Amino acid sequence: MSDPSGLTAAALRGAVDLSSLRNRPTPGAAPAGGADAPADSGAPSVVADVTDASFGNVLELSRSVPVVVELWSPRAGGPDAGLESAVRAQAGRLVLVRVDADANPQLVQAFRPQSIPMTIALVAGQPVPMFAGVLPADQLGQVLAQLLQLAGQNGVTGTVPAPDAEGDAPAEPEEKPLPPLHAEAFAAIEVGDYTRAIAAYEQALKQNPRDEEAQAGLGQVKLLDRVQGVDLQAARAAAAAGPRDVAAQLTVADLDIAGGHVDDAFDRLLELFAALGTDERGPVRERLLELFGLIGSADPRVVRARGRLTSLLF
Repeated sequence: MSDPSGLTAAALRGAVDLSSLRNRPTPGAAPAGGADAPADSGAPSVVADVTDASFGNVLELSRSVPVVVELWSPRAGGPDAGLESAVRAQAGRLVLVRVDADANPQLVQAFRPQSIPMTIALVAGQPVPMFAGVLPADQLGQVLAQLLQLAGQNGVTGTVPAPDAEGDAPAEPEEKPLPPLHAEAFAAIEVGDYTRAIAAYEQALKQNPRDEEAQAGLGQVKLLDRVQGVDLQAARAAAAAGPRDVAAQLTVADLDIAGGHVDDAFDRLLELFAALGTDERGPVRERLLELFGLIGSADPRVVRARGRLTSLLF
């Protein structure tokens, strides 16, 4: 996601190969100025600098606390102070790790950033694209809120000790347990049993129709279920051959969402909606509304797409 997509991290497995960075030896190099402590010190901190060698610790940490990874370069002005402030404001619910792209070629190769600076999240050891460049403070707050929501849906709800105003830190990390049906859904997702996960989220919504996390989780699992096993090249070829083939276009839109190409997915479905007759539009409108809920109603991409859909309806 060049902005947060709201996807579960499981949807991005295989998009970025971080396997070569796991379980590396971690030398005790000191961090660059400004970090609380080196990530390889064994003590998680809210902000730390990491290297190719120490990144394996970060992957493991992301299984309990969501991690924001900032790829920066001295040539591009150094780390983003605004991002650091925004992460610190979360009081230990997020960790920021900073990577000097010029000095850590293996991490750059693994993440394949389109530009520097680039920010990626890690949730349960899996990468979640976030944004390129630098965001203003108000947008950063929205992005991090979506990341925390995603992490919660995946059971990653731990914290790390965060310094208070006097520089003291809480003695123990805290972890909020998932509700039972959410935990059941997450366990099912972990083993690829999306049918069971869907049933658990649907049951949670029967018990509490206002359960926003269950609603978002349901949309995400349905997306995972639809794209599981789909051949990307074959799907795109079918959509190109049938520009008004609703099923083919819906499939490619799902793949675009799963790959973080949110605007591409919305544009594809809105163009299809405009081209279809009134009696053919129902499935496209339903899928758009489902995807709007998946990404989040406050997301600017959803706001733009919803406005265009409204203009096409009336």
